Order: sequence, then C-alpha cells, then structure tokens
Amino acid sequence: MAPLAKGPIYFGPFLVTSQVFYLTPLSFALVNLKPIIPGHVLVSPRRCVPRVSDLTPDETTDLFLTVRKVGRIIERVYGATSLNIAIQDGVDAGQSVPHVHTHIIPRKKADLDHKGGTDAIYEMLDGEEGDIWKIQKEFKQLQESLALGTTGEKKRRTNFPAVDNESRTPRTAEDMEQEAVMLAAEMEMERDD
Repeated sequence: MAPLAKGPIYFGPFLVTSQVFYLTPLSFALVNLKPIIPGHVLVSPRRCVPRVSDLTPDETTDLFLTVRKVGRIIERVYGATSLNIAIQDGVDAGQSVPHVHTHIIPRKKADLDHKGGTDAIYEMLDGEEGDIWKIQKEFKQLQESLALGTTGEKKRRTNFPAVDNESRTPRTAEDMEQEAVMLAAEMEMERDD
C-alpha cells in the first residue's frame, strides 16, 4: 500500500511515513516501533513542537479529536475494555522525543496483574520501554550496524526496572507497515461525529 501522506511525515527527527495509519490536516496517528502492549499507538500534531502549550488552539482541538477517534478504533480492534491515554509533556515528565505525542494504549481487565497491577503501565511508559527516542535511535543504529556487521552496547536512561525487555524487541518496518495498513482500513470505516 502506498503511504497515506503525499510527502514525508516526521516524528521529531524520525521519518515515520510508513507507520502512519491516519492523517488529518493537523495531526497523524502512527503505529509504535516497540509497543508496551499490542495496539499501543501514538497520535501527534503534524507540526513538530515540544510542548502542549506550544500547540495552537486548532492543533489542540484536532489532536484531541484524533485521539478520540483513534481510541475508539484501537479499543474495538484490540478487544480492549478501556484505554490509557497519556502525554508526557516535557523532558522532566518523561518525554523522550521533543514532539508532542499522545500514547493510546488498549487495556483489559487484569491485563497487567502479572507485572504488579493496573498502574504498572506508568512505570512502563516512564521506564526503558516507553523511551521512544531511545527505541527509534536504537532501531536506526541496529539497521546501520546490521549493514556494517557490528553491534553496540545499550544503556538505560532511568532507574525503573526493565519489564520483559528481552521479549519486547523492535518490530520490523514491514510488521509496522502491515499494522498501519490494517488500522488505516479500520479508520476508513469509522464514522465521524
């Protein structure tokens, strides 16, 4: 499938055009390279600004209407009964990419009981698995090192424990594009209201 966008779409410095499954004139939704839970996606304004307070009123409205619409689809497609919707607004709040983004994470009853309960999601977001900058950077470095035949040492940025880090490997570009195509088809069927 051809990308939805006519031109490149960036999430911070990262080219994510093939990960995008929904576009508005002011916002986009993209699949996650290393989702915390299957169905964990992001919604971001098209204009790259670091803080929510930097958004225009129109961008703010569009971002949250997009979150609402994408959230309905994610809940339905992934069989969720609830959602975590989170924004880490600034580096001291755990924001790892200096581009406003909203996490939408599908949730089910008792889905994180094995990791300490419902609130374990916040440590996961703030810990290594939620560090989108690091994950995107490592993905790019991995692609480069595979081409060169070398690997690099990875460092953690927080004191939070890694949760299932070995089992949460970055997805391939093809896997992300396949999910984006599926979600784009679901978004086309969603009604506006």
